[in-house]
Amino acid sequence: MEFPELGQHCSESSCNKLDFLPMKCDACKKIFCMSHFHYVQHNCLVGVARDVQVPVCPLCNRPVPSKRGDPPDVAVSSHIDRECRSDPALAKRKAFTNRCSMKGCKQKELVPVLCGQCNLNHCLKHRHPDDHSCTGRGLSSSGAAAMARLQHRTTNSPAAQTKMMYRRTCATTQRPPASPQRPCTVDDNCVSASVLQGNLTEDEALALALQQSLYEAEFPEDGSDQNAHGRRSQGAPHRRHQEKNCSVS
Repeated sequence: MEFPELGQHCSESSCNKLDFLPMKCDACKKIFCMSHFHYVQHNCLVGVARDVQVPVCPLCNRPVPSKRGDPPDVAVSSHIDRECRSDPALAKRKAFTNRCSMKGCKQKELVPVLCGQCNLNHCLKHRHPDDHSCTGRGLSSSGAAAMARLQHRTTNSPAAQTKMMYRRTCATTQRPPASPQRPCTVDDNCVSASVLQGNLTEDEALALALQQSLYEAEFPEDGSDQNAHGRRSQGAPHRRHQEKNCSVS
């Protein structure tokens, strides 16, 4: 041969062909012929890891990037639901816009179904708090402080104070007048319950009431004395009349 060093043999063990235009694999850095140049044809492990195919949307024919290791169907489905500009995707997106917030669920509803605790939209299957593992949103410390400040401002504002004064004035004006009481005198021993007790305790008030009742029993009123004197005066002529009749007989 005139050119013995021209060309190189294929690195594939089953081929070993002398190729005058050999090609070097950019992954494993080996020489291959035209038939075994691709990664799959010579079982290149490094090249297969680099060979990343980007899925294409079947509606708009646009590439849909996705994370390494994730199924391409998930990325394509998410693209159709959110970013695809084709007519079928837009029509479906206008009708069903309420997507479930549950992780892994792609169901969409015609009407929103909001959770009362976390305030997130869910499908009919995951609408209950137990179905979507609802944790709720508790009031933070800053939120509690803000609510306290708002309540303090509301109660201490001029409008609130004016309203409170107006209510007190209305309650005072609408209160019925107290009935006049008969004035009590010392001679009549009329002592009201409020004056009787005053700052006294229940035991002291009871002792004072007992003492007053004993005083009234020992010194009766003027009316009772007059009645007793009248009865004595009426009884005296009757006895004199009886004595006169006895002397005549």
